[in-house]
Amino acid sequence: MSEQEHSVNKDKRELKTYQEARLQNTENLRKLVVDAAATILQEEGPEAVTVRKVSQKMGCSTKIIYSLFVNKEGLAQQLYLDGCKIMAREFEATPALADPREHLLALGETYWQFAQRYTSYYKLMFGGAFGDFKPDEESLQGTVTAMRQLIYVVGSAQQQGLLSASAPADTVEIVRLVWGALHGVIHLQMGGHLGDVPSAYATYQQTLSLLSSTLFAKQDS
Repeated sequence: MSEQEHSVNKDKRELKTYQEARLQNTENLRKLVVDAAATILQEEGPEAVTVRKVSQKMGCSTKIIYSLFVNKEGLAQQLYLDGCKIMAREFEATPALADPREHLLALGETYWQFAQRYTSYYKLMFGGAFGDFKPDEESLQGTVTAMRQLIYVVGSAQQQGLLSASAPADTVEIVRLVWGALHGVIHLQMGGHLGDVPSAYATYQQTLSLLSSTLFAKQDS
């Protein structure tokens, strides 16, 4: 094939129909709107994210936002999924340790740091900061994906027979127990119930250590 023929074929492959181009532009616009909402979320908190404020930041009418996301809850869902991606990235960046117990402690530390660094996302995802917004099936699956590192560590420990005999048999149930306890401390900290951040962090570390010791009791026997 000549260079000219190759160029012509390449051009043909890159041609888009009107509908394809329109869809691509819509998706690009949706991303820009979510980025604008995420900026407001991080800078001013979940309560500041309104359709009107996002439209002002974008320099467009509220009708455009509604046409893309239907309502504020649709926008909240996209922010929720963004938060899941960030959390997954943070967990995946946590160095894997050969000892599942130490790995669990490391992931627990990562979860605390995520909540502190991305507080507004955390409040949106797990703190009910978006009023009546409830995660749908897609959003909940995003949470599971974000938690897959934790699920893997617990499952690996089970397979190796490292967990206490009193631990639940179901891997996901164990993860929920760990997650629930750690979230409880963070939620109390964000509500100002555990004193300053260092005091709350000390409580968090003690909770994480206690959970780990209880789950891996067989290692200490």
